[in-house]
Parts: sequence; C-alpha cells; structure tokens
Amino acid sequence: MSESSTSSVVIDGPIAEVAALLIDVAGYPKWLSSVKKVDVAESDSEGRASKATLAIEAGVMKDRATLVYDYSAAPAEISFSLEEADLMTTMDGKYTLKALDDDSTQVTYELGVELSMPVPRMMIAKTEKTTIDAALKELAAQFE
Repeated sequence: MSESSTSSVVIDGPIAEVAALLIDVAGYPKWLSSVKKVDVAESDSEGRASKATLAIEAGVMKDRATLVYDYSAAPAEISFSLEEADLMTTMDGKYTLKALDDDSTQVTYELGVELSMPVPRMMIAKTEKTTIDAALKELAAQFE
C-alpha cells in the first residue's frame, strides 16, 4: 500500500463471526453506510466474492469501484484492491483481525486511496480516516 490511513477497534464478538461478516461482501449495504450497492461479479470455490463492483458514497466522494478480494490469510487478514473505478486510481484496503479471547476481536482497518484528479493528500487522508472510523463503528454495532 502506498500512503494509507489506519484505525482499530475491539469488537465484542469471536473472530470467526467478525470475519464472516467482513467476508460477506454482498451484505455490506445492510450495515455499511458508505456502500450503497454491491454486484458480485466473481466468487471463489468457497462462494466468497472474489470480484465485486460497489457503489460507494464516502463523504463528498462518490464512485463506482470494482474490487478484487484476497482471503488467502483469512480470518486473520481480509484485503482488497482496486481493479477499476470512475474517480479512484487506487483503493487498497485490509482488515486485520486478532482474537483477544474467545469473545472479542481486535480489528484494524487500513485504507489507501488515490484519485484521478488533483486533490491534496491531506483531504484524501481525512476522507480515508472518516471512512475507516465509520466502518469500524458500524462493524462493532453489528455485535452489540
């Protein structure tokens, strides 16, 4: 990842359940406010979305992004990278999960975005951080 933002939260849920929610890309619009629609284009042999197009509204940034997902290190790590988008030239993300005990999981979300238009890095970083914090808050709310 090039420049990116990161944040962490402790979720009151076992790592397997937290990972299952993050792996269910098609279900993101049900709980993740920045994702308005998901169209799964390809799935892997386990039925997980390996490529999906997401309609994203993160603050002032609205885009349609086709993402490729990597579950090779799941449940400890779930990552994605941008294949194509209307405005973004880069969107790399990674959820790192660590079981703290049987019933709690630390989730760290790292996100790096670059745009096709000139926007100061400071503004991009602010949007990344806002997106990350909202996603982690909404993820935690699924386990309350």
